[in-house]
Amino acid sequence: MTCTNETRPPTVREWCYPSDTTDTEWDILEPLLPVPACELPMGGRPEKHPRRNVVDAIRYGNDNGCKWRAVPVDFGIPWRTVYRFFRRWRASGNLARIHAELHQLVRLHDGLNPRTVAVILDSQSVKGAETVGQATRGFDGGKLINGRKRHLAVDLRGMPLTVMVTKASPHDSIPARDQLFRLRLAHPELAVAWADSAHGGTLVDWSHSFLGITLKTVPRRKDQDGFAVLAKRWRVERAISWIMRARRNVRDYERLISHSEAHITWTFITLMVRRLTRPPRPPRTAPHPVQPAKAAVNPTPIRIRKQTQTIRLAPPPCADPVMIRACSEGQAPQIQTDGGMRQAD
Repeated sequence: MTCTNETRPPTVREWCYPSDTTDTEWDILEPLLPVPACELPMGGRPEKHPRRNVVDAIRYGNDNGCKWRAVPVDFGIPWRTVYRFFRRWRASGNLARIHAELHQLVRLHDGLNPRTVAVILDSQSVKGAETVGQATRGFDGGKLINGRKRHLAVDLRGMPLTVMVTKASPHDSIPARDQLFRLRLAHPELAVAWADSAHGGTLVDWSHSFLGITLKTVPRRKDQDGFAVLAKRWRVERAISWIMRARRNVRDYERLISHSEAHITWTFITLMVRRLTRPPRPPRTAPHPVQPAKAAVNPTPIRIRKQTQTIRLAPPPCADPVMIRACSEGQAPQIQTDGGMRQAD
């Protein structure tokens, strides 16, 4: 329950934008929000605006990519109040907690273990606007992008576990150490991780020795020209495409890196809440086109090498005509030696 002023009871606005929460989505999201300050032992002022309107305003700005000052007035909330809730929930850690709890609810909804043991890593470089300071941006020489880089870790359903934003200049293997360390602290059950070839080299030995995580690289195909869907990695590529559906994430406009991470987190929170309102996804009966069937369905032919060297066997004792006659008469054959004749054994 939200504490409000009794003199001016707040009213929840009607659903009108695609980014607004439905009644079913709000029933899932409302229990996960932090407790209002007026209900805490230390006390605080009652909240003037209903939280559903606050959440709808944050989701509107994230989905449409508008400025905080351009939040529509029909939400009935000043833009400074919307931004204050956005900043407060991120700084207090409540946003990360909501994301983690929704991730477990989605896995339970699909009939999976709430704690995953396998993740997939990848990164994405995006351009930074003029509001991004020089201290928090860099140039990615591989993608020729001046801005920031987003590092994602998703499970086998594509749901993210961690989101980390850094400069675009460092190689992927450098911030990956910090990312894997965060994963180990938040998910001690983690055992294996897949990534591209940029995460190989010494990072594989380091993650196994210090974190106990088996890091496997999925290289590009030998005949690959341009983009191609690869096994395991297509799940994190799909998660990156989900990020780009929110127009606020198409480009990085935030002065603080933590606010960039918060906008990406809000995108996945919206995605996971909507996933919980739909029927659970049935398990896949046929293998994915990127992951062909096992060898039992299409067995690999076995090649048998022919023996090129001829092996000559020694003739048996009865191969000599004299020995054959002796064997037929039941006598032990005689063998010629330097010292005379002796019977064969």
